[in-house]
Amino acid sequence: MMSKDLIGNKAATFATLAASNHSKGEREVNDYYATEPKAVELLLEKEKFNSIILEPACGEGHISQVLLNSGYAVKSSDLINRGFGEVKDFFEVDDFCGDIVTNPPYKVALDFVKHSLDIVDDGAKVAMFLKLQFLEGKARREFYKKNPPKKVYVASGRLNCVRNGLFEKYPSSAVAYAWFVWEKGYQGSPEIDWIN
Repeated sequence: MMSKDLIGNKAATFATLAASNHSKGEREVNDYYATEPKAVELLLEKEKFNSIILEPACGEGHISQVLLNSGYAVKSSDLINRGFGEVKDFFEVDDFCGDIVTNPPYKVALDFVKHSLDIVDDGAKVAMFLKLQFLEGKARREFYKKNPPKKVYVASGRLNCVRNGLFEKYPSSAVAYAWFVWEKGYQGSPEIDWIN
């Protein structure tokens, strides 16, 4: 349990540590934080994908729409009906012939990466928009030893993921994000690059 500051305010502690996401309350119950479309545009300046892409945590379609506008065929789904894509549990998908691009719910992000790599073909790409701190952690380190990302594109300027897709309510972010790109079967050291 997070300790509170002297006036009982957890958010102030996070802000002091530069870890605030400007959220004024608890996390969204289904961990829905929409991705700023600019983040996808920046990724596409660096990476080319298979013509068919799965977006398994599509929310209201912020990532999918940029991919569609860029000429990709996108299969969009989400566990929750948010008015875009098919309602489907990603962990019930057994295989996918194409690449995967998404911003997974952070609380199950590692599970999303593992499952993605399990269901795609060798050479397929899995791109996840994640907090930069996803590089940390003993469990992730063990995973990275066997499944290193091929590229990590660090956002040098802050990009935004906002609760319930309300970009006008949360116009900025104090969280550092990066695109982590795996190529199934790749063994080697990740290459770090920067976007924006």
